[in-house]
Amino acid sequence: MGDLKLHVTIDQDSGFCFGVVYAIDMAEEILAEDGYLYCLGDIVHNDEEVDRLKAQGLRIIEHAELANLRDEKVLIRAHGEAPETYKIALENNITLIDASCPVVLKLQNRIKTSYDAKEKILIFGKHGHAEVIGLEGQTNGDALVFQDIAELDDADLPGSFTLYTQTTKSMEKFYSIKEELLSRGYEVKANDTICRQVSNRDKDLPAFVTKFNKIVFVSGRKSSNGKVLYEVCRKHNPNTYFISATSELDRSMFAPGDKIGIAGATSTPMWLMQQVKAELETY
Repeated sequence: MGDLKLHVTIDQDSGFCFGVVYAIDMAEEILAEDGYLYCLGDIVHNDEEVDRLKAQGLRIIEHAELANLRDEKVLIRAHGEAPETYKIALENNITLIDASCPVVLKLQNRIKTSYDAKEKILIFGKHGHAEVIGLEGQTNGDALVFQDIAELDDADLPGSFTLYTQTTKSMEKFYSIKEELLSRGYEVKANDTICRQVSNRDKDLPAFVTKFNKIVFVSGRKSSNGKVLYEVCRKHNPNTYFISATSELDRSMFAPGDKIGIAGATSTPMWLMQQVKAELETY
């Protein structure tokens, strides 16, 4: 058809954060050498990228399967792991290829130090999220995890506690939760541990998305950071579409001459955004 003539631009600040780049580089290096590699959980919250690596021999396993594995190499992804994982690996003679993100490791250490100092710990994060499970593990599961402040309404909280946050949460939301808890009379020691690569993107995106009629936001549905950044896009440009793959694009979304911006999460591969751009340019 080629009659729509769309003008498409990819946000150059979007795409993998350094933690994900590091994990994927490490995986590809071992896959090239050994032909296969086990990875504990999805290496990145993006199905398209996971499929690309599976084709190279990446084998995704869950924690239950780790217990039955022996004498193998297993990759720990950027999200990090709980101490229990390292213990099992030691018992089963498993070589861990540890690609835990340094920002996450630093947070794990801070939480462990707080816990050892007998502080009551609250973690603002998504229930069951890979990173959050690793963080909870630093406290033997004693930390209170909440993803919405409403969950704390009926919670039996002590007068003072230490507040931490999953690294990919919205900074705005973290600070508003801190203020709310202070206003409820709690003594809150708050640790902003949001990754600066994520928070900088929060800041840069508004300037990018306002230049276009429409925004196509590309992200895996499991990505926490994708949800945060999508909301940022939508707030500053209501004509924002969330897609996970090119198959979810539809001509009817666009009008002739539209200026379209493509952005993505810290777990969205640049090749996928380029694929979306190429597809849009055929309209």
